[in-house]
Amino acid sequence: MVDLISIFPTWLLVLITIIAVFDSVMKIIGMWKSARNNQLVWFIFIAIFNTAGILPLIYILFFQKKKK
Repeated sequence: MVDLISIFPTWLLVLITIIAVFDSVMKIIGMWKSARNNQLVWFIFIAIFNTAGILPLIYILFFQKKKK
């Protein structure tokens, strides 16, 4: 069995972990907001595509319905 720590530098594993956590948090927030706004297409896109948090961030900043 290959040991991952011996293959990858420690900083790379930390970076991948941070990106994975960021992606998960942004995905949860984006899916929750799109579901609350009844925007099924955005909900499905955010659920299917893994974009390191970029797609949910774009949705949250630019495409969610604004409250009056």
